[in-house]
Amino acid sequence: MARVAQEMVKKAGVDLDLLIKLLVKNASAELTTFYYYTILRVNLIGLEGEGIKEIAETARIEDRNHFEALVPRIYELGGELPGDMKKFHDISACPPASLPGKANNATEILKVLVEAERCAVRGYTEICNMTAGKDHRTYDLALAILNEEIEHESWFSEFLGEGPSGHFLRRGDTSPFVSKFLK
Repeated sequence: MARVAQEMVKKAGVDLDLLIKLLVKNASAELTTFYYYTILRVNLIGLEGEGIKEIAETARIEDRNHFEALVPRIYELGGELPGDMKKFHDISACPPASLPGKANNATEILKVLVEAERCAVRGYTEICNMTAGKDHRTYDLALAILNEEIEHESWFSEFLGEGPSGHFLRRGDTSPFVSKFLK
């Protein structure tokens, strides 16, 4: 544990217990989304699905990276992950990104993907608002994840015809914002 980090977060007026709870819930959302996105990606088939598969894979890998980046901060702040995976799944900040009834329908899968990203954007915005100017390390981490989640939402919403976002699929490395937390 980073005792001074905990002390400074509390001294800055952040509710440390609530912050840890939110970080754990968002870590759960990231890991469960990684799992569910695996299933969704496998079901993106046919001409319509193949065009989305690479973007879904990038979001899937980046969600795993978000989980990996969150874990050290949770423990630095004195928190921990639940020892039971089923309990961990059930405390997720976002509902499961489950395969829709029309399993191979790319549009229905896109709706699931975009809603999962919108939930993540809400969750990281809440953490950023809570830590801005108070807990610089957590804020920086949450902001980095937020930037990637906003891009994911933009990619999927464009496929749904909600308008242009100006964001482009990444070439090369994943997690350009979060990668500094993974080293």
